[in-house]
Amino acid sequence: LHNMRTLDSMSPNKQYKIAGETLYIYAPLAHRLGLFAIKTELEDLSFKYEHPVAYARISEQIKASQQRRSAVYNDFSHPIAQRLADMGLKFDAKARLKSVYSIWRKMETKHIPFEEVYDLYAMRIIFECDDPAREKQICWQIYSAITDLYRLHPERTRDWISNPKANGYQALHLTVMGPDGNWIEVQIRSRRMDEIAELGFAAHWKYKIGEGEEESELNAWLSTIKDILDNPEPNAIDFLDTLKLNLFASEIVVFTPKGELLTLPNNATVLDVAFELHSEIGMHCIAGKVNHKLVPLSHKLRSGDQVEVLTSQSQTPKAEWVNFLATAKARTRLRQLMRKEMLPIIERGREIYESYLAEHGIEDSNHVITKFLGTMHMENREELFLSLGKNEATIPSYMNKVLRPAQASLISKILRPLTGKRGQGSADTAPVKQTVNMKETYKLVTSDNGASNYKMCDCCHPIPGDDVMGWVNDDGDVELHAQNCPRASVLKASFGKRVIAVEWPSQKNTFRANVRIEGIDRQGILMDIIQMLSQNMSLDLRKLDIEADQGVFHCELALKVSDTKEVTDICSKLKQIKGVKRTARVSQV
Repeated sequence: LHNMRTLDSMSPNKQYKIAGETLYIYAPLAHRLGLFAIKTELEDLSFKYEHPVAYARISEQIKASQQRRSAVYNDFSHPIAQRLADMGLKFDAKARLKSVYSIWRKMETKHIPFEEVYDLYAMRIIFECDDPAREKQICWQIYSAITDLYRLHPERTRDWISNPKANGYQALHLTVMGPDGNWIEVQIRSRRMDEIAELGFAAHWKYKIGEGEEESELNAWLSTIKDILDNPEPNAIDFLDTLKLNLFASEIVVFTPKGELLTLPNNATVLDVAFELHSEIGMHCIAGKVNHKLVPLSHKLRSGDQVEVLTSQSQTPKAEWVNFLATAKARTRLRQLMRKEMLPIIERGREIYESYLAEHGIEDSNHVITKFLGTMHMENREELFLSLGKNEATIPSYMNKVLRPAQASLISKILRPLTGKRGQGSADTAPVKQTVNMKETYKLVTSDNGASNYKMCDCCHPIPGDDVMGWVNDDGDVELHAQNCPRASVLKASFGKRVIAVEWPSQKNTFRANVRIEGIDRQGILMDIIQMLSQNMSLDLRKLDIEADQGVFHCELALKVSDTKEVTDICSKLKQIKGVKRTARVSQV
């Protein structure tokens, strides 16, 4: 948190690296420990450095709408406060505003403007209660009082009192229709629950000494994390993913036949339950009974299911089991078991690999192993050595030729900045490749014939004006990723030293952008859309799919544009067409 608060003093590439690591690992970690205030600040600060323009815009919109929001909140909260006071309760009632980051996430995922984010705030009621045994009763009394005043949303009541979240969070949530016609969430907590919600397990010392239910839950989770750290995955990305897998936010609760409660991540399976109970049970699991019905190992569980695990001593772990495990504990245990069995074979494969390098006079390095993995289509070293050891794969006869030019190329890349020499005629086909200074902002250059000193990534299709970062790949080329691209999050967290800040070129080039349109169907609306695009804006239309069903239409466009501002203008003008209700840029259609 201190690093994030002092990020201003860092170079841009360090800002991207640290902000990326924060969103990928540390914010979810804070959430899992119940440190809500820290988690929120970490997310907002990461967002501020990754998307400075969007952060400033949303902050300004929040400020501008404050007066209107306050008026709506006062109209909504006054009758509730009056009713609770009449009940003789001591309480604090306040509005909890959504964080800038969570507002942006909602706008991005639902493709809606700021004005359509209706749940900008929630009402939080914190009551005083000296007797923890009465907290649940008072929560439901307040619930009853509120539902007497306002209409309840039947599917948005969350009881985290009877079944607390794994991070210790307890509260009763309900959603009711406010006086302005919008849904408003109300969170009901005791003072004890509120302190635990804001400060996490650290607040428990005030209320309990010794092993309580929540402390046991934390110890079990910390034990799993320790287990992962003691037995890390050989591949750094797999290790991070396994660790992150255990920072789940969405949870389900299932029961054993004896009525014991298990908290698991969403999409957990029967096999996850088996490993949760004991590694030996997981190893020998053959099937399960869910609500007394026989199901396979891969059966996904739902909250409230009763799960019985069936085992057999003849059963042995299978490598494909990893595909339907949702808990980090189960994955770590399974991989440990599989690795133990495969260790002799992996060592045999390693010997084959090292003998080949020694025979051809090639020195082992990250660059060499990357070429091996790419040429032989393998995910990581372990998979390569396992395939070689099992004789399922052999090193291609042309591998020596693949490696030698690569090594020569690597040496030339190192020497070129020192000598300043380039091959003859190269300037005719591409701009001079810039030496990448990781500490400075990398200037993106595109020549008149379209050649550039960067590569666009297919995973997110960034265009000029987007918040982007550069990543230097194994060949020394700069790849561009949108800041909100899932792949970029992994790169920042795992290969942060290769991340650089970039600056878009000022010259105009065209890039593909994808736009989604929704609205009310009417005769002639397609013609209006096409005329708006082709006549008024002279755009290069590359794809148009439109489908209408029961009076509503959905349209997906792909066009050539010069920058992100042009896409914003297009969306704004399309919304002026009669019947069009929503337009938004999407990553791909």
